[in-house]
Amino acid sequence: MLERLNQAMEHIEGHLDQRIDVAELARTAVTSEYHFRRMFSGLAGIPLSEYIRRRRLTVAGAEVLSGERTLLDIAVRYGYSSGEAFARAFRGLHGVGPGEARRGGATLQSQPRMSFRLVVEGSSSMTYKIVEKGAFRVVGRKARVPLVHEGANPHIAEFIRGIGRQTLRRIESLSEHGQEPDGLVSVSDQLDESRAEGTELDYYQGVVTRADDVPDDMVALPVAAGAWAVFESAGPFPLTLQYLWRDVFTQWFPSNPYRSRPGPEILRTRLSDDGTHADAELWIPVERMGRDGRDGGDGGG
Repeated sequence: MLERLNQAMEHIEGHLDQRIDVAELARTAVTSEYHFRRMFSGLAGIPLSEYIRRRRLTVAGAEVLSGERTLLDIAVRYGYSSGEAFARAFRGLHGVGPGEARRGGATLQSQPRMSFRLVVEGSSSMTYKIVEKGAFRVVGRKARVPLVHEGANPHIAEFIRGIGRQTLRRIESLSEHGQEPDGLVSVSDQLDESRAEGTELDYYQGVVTRADDVPDDMVALPVAAGAWAVFESAGPFPLTLQYLWRDVFTQWFPSNPYRSRPGPEILRTRLSDDGTHADAELWIPVERMGRDGRDGGDGGG
């Protein structure tokens, strides 16, 4: 998988002055476009689109300093519709405009060219299972909130406080016996493909059920049948939960014959009495890949 990702990175480098087709990058990596974007942001720590933008402006910066082309020619070469648009983007990365940089003495920023390699760390292992699950619903309350990568998300905390304990108990009572995960769950859906800090997602505080009845003051999220990778973790709250998400995409996916598929991500959390420790169970929708990295048919494991 890492070798194929690096082939995709070579494709990016060879096409910085052209339109880069993410679908072509995904084909080079022998995976889906959805999973390629998720894998890249998990491994690189920045969205794919942002990396490409920074690399283009880095290379453009070198051309600005060389003085061999006009600033407008450089702008057009790297996909900007006008000199003004190029100047704004250039200043956003480098802190100075291209004209000022060309006049000399300016200090420019550089986005290094990325490649991926396997690093063996420690002897820890991830606990997981693959579950085939029929169609179900998530029933509860919903809010649109910004994504926060580290630390508690104040928008989610405010949303849950606004629900109130009585309503939370009523939601929990809708949990269907025999449906996993049981009890109250946190569900993230409709995330921006970049997964960038501050982008918005649909957040549900609800339960998993197959029941058709939905209380008037609640909403239902239909979820299609499919395979799920289920991960368990325990440790300090909330870092354990955020590191669990990170480790799934930076460690587990590159080492296993599965890729993520579109769908909600479900987190079941049990906090200690003082709220400092969490036992977590994370459900990620997946599909199995064949030996060539393509869809392998069934999602069993």
